[in-house]
Amino acid sequence: MPASASDPYDLAVIGAGSAGLAGAVTAAELGLSVALLDSSPQTGGQFYRHPAEAIGAVRPEALHHDWPAFAELRRRLERSEVSHLSSHHVWAVTKEDGGRTGEGGPKGGGGLTAQRDVWAVHAVTGADGAEGQPVRIRTRAVLLATGAYERQLPFPGWTLPGVVGAGGAQAMLKSGLVLPGKRIVVAGSGPLLLAVASSLAAAGARVPAVIEASGYLGYARHPRALAANPQKLVEAAVHGAALLRHRVRLRTRSAVTEVHGADRVEAVTVTRLDRDWRPVRGTGRRIACDALAVGHGLAPQIELATALGCATRPTADGTTALALGGLQETSVPGVWAAGETGGIGGAQLARTEGELAGIAAAARLYGRPYREGRIHALQRRRDRMRAFAEAMAASHAPAAGWTDWLTDATDVCRCEEVTAGKIREAVTDLGARDAHTVKLLTRAGMGWCQGRMCGTAAACLAAGEGQLLRGAEPPAERRPFAVPVPLSALASLDDPAGTRPDTAPGTDH
Repeated sequence: MPASASDPYDLAVIGAGSAGLAGAVTAAELGLSVALLDSSPQTGGQFYRHPAEAIGAVRPEALHHDWPAFAELRRRLERSEVSHLSSHHVWAVTKEDGGRTGEGGPKGGGGLTAQRDVWAVHAVTGADGAEGQPVRIRTRAVLLATGAYERQLPFPGWTLPGVVGAGGAQAMLKSGLVLPGKRIVVAGSGPLLLAVASSLAAAGARVPAVIEASGYLGYARHPRALAANPQKLVEAAVHGAALLRHRVRLRTRSAVTEVHGADRVEAVTVTRLDRDWRPVRGTGRRIACDALAVGHGLAPQIELATALGCATRPTADGTTALALGGLQETSVPGVWAAGETGGIGGAQLARTEGELAGIAAAARLYGRPYREGRIHALQRRRDRMRAFAEAMAASHAPAAGWTDWLTDATDVCRCEEVTAGKIREAVTDLGARDAHTVKLLTRAGMGWCQGRMCGTAAACLAAGEGQLLRGAEPPAERRPFAVPVPLSALASLDDPAGTRPDTAPGTDH
């Protein structure tokens, strides 16, 4: 912890998943004062989401892969002096005026510097931020480990009760030990589908089919990445064996193109896709089910970073990730990032990048020598796993023809109830040629989720026929708020009398 209540923390880590935990405990063990903020009441992030103690789960590790790695990080956190600030929803990171208190040194990977900029991390507290209690964490450096959210592509009936995200279904099982239904179809694209289907089946659900819009032959184009990551093949074999054991059919080059039901899901139509993901006429087949778990990959959660002006890069599957240096630094000095913010890659890669960022932050802040051997080992491991992540993204990238699934009556923006027909009308009749103009004309993306659910779909429809998804992806927007914030929390920012020092140094409420 800081030496006094007036001093800032050395490092604020935002996100207590695999990357954030690894970064926080590594930095603390190197002598830094660290604040670890997370919106959840417990550590683990989405990957290691687990039941609250009140549920009384006997073996929460049974639903997780590589649980011992998380358990070790948690033990290190408990032994450390990291200030774990749970249920803190971070909505902005800003640089304090006059924050530089020392001379800066060289910037970029490998250089040492007495960096003394002071940042303010703004958050609201509570289970969903509704309490609105404002918190300001002062810190000399920031590590963004904010993870990712699920990417959804709409189709007729996707708003029916019983349709959940693939990751959401897994989260329900991991945190609440409940299933979204008894007979669950798993659909979309990406390796997450195999893990979700096997865990649902193991928990007692009937999974009639896994519907993968891409295939797995694309991995063959990346033999070096496969050879360098044999554990990924082992994981795939484990999931495949589980599907065989539970008699789950795997259908590739297919998609759920319609959901049927009156008050909730009763069945889905599965249709073969061509190479461009366009439905092949006459191939639709109905599968009875009472729930659908669907997702088309993950998208890095980088709103805090883009608000700071951090540089981004396009990924192979059409999302936008942060552009990072060799030591996980962003383009903004004093700000590092690790895990899914730099591209989707899984928990093991996230832990590696978090540790690397923690070491780099300690060296940069206090001029402590890098542990060259450890740095090089971490970089080699990271680069090896990043190569596989890029191969995975390319193999499961959505193709442009998926918009043929949509009828004009299909809701694209669920929050504002904007249909595909309204968006197409904005393009053909009103001259919209990009996602921003579509948003202004239709309100698509102006709801509670701020375009996280519909942004990709609206951008693809705005781009028109034949536009590749990666070219239609909306640019990362610089927004002042990363999460919804009560007006009372904003009002308190200009009311010095309304703030008081917290018991934790470096913190203002």
